[in-house]
Amino acid sequence: MAKQTEMLLIGGRPGVGRSAVGQEVAVLLREADVAHAVIEGDLLDQVHPAPPDDPWRTEITRANLAALRSTYAALGHHRLICTHTVSVLEAETLTGALVVPGPVRVTAVLLTAGDAAAEERLRGRERGSELELRLRRSTHAARRLDAQAPEGAVRVATDGRRVREIAVEVAALTGWLG
Repeated sequence: MAKQTEMLLIGGRPGVGRSAVGQEVAVLLREADVAHAVIEGDLLDQVHPAPPDDPWRTEITRANLAALRSTYAALGHHRLICTHTVSVLEAETLTGALVVPGPVRVTAVLLTAGDAAAEERLRGRERGSELELRLRRSTHAARRLDAQAPEGAVRVATDGRRVREIAVEVAALTGWLG
């Protein structure tokens, strides 16, 4: 009998720490010898130009996620950590792409950060020419996520907190550590 697929969705504005928290949750799971796979969702749709019939790159995201899931399933992994800016808004699309028997158990986490904290983090890591664009997108994403996040998404504040502390809180929400 196949194990139920479980997915931890970590969403939040650019600069909130999604990738860092997702990687640290993976460290916690690895330390506890819990099988899992990490998917950096923001990289699933990075093509230019977008296909004319898929301007929001939804089908590309879906196809890439399905391919990754297939690879991980062949290895016996049924727990997935997916970091993606709007993952908590697109849980149905993301889980629907997995093509697995039965329902997928989803833990949706929305990381939050104030404008000043997100800007400081982005300024500290961005080295390219699009910093100002990323700052605007971060502010826009924060407003959209705040207004549209589903009721079931657990909000976890990141301002003034260490990555490990946040990851411990997020990992506990999954129940994967026992």
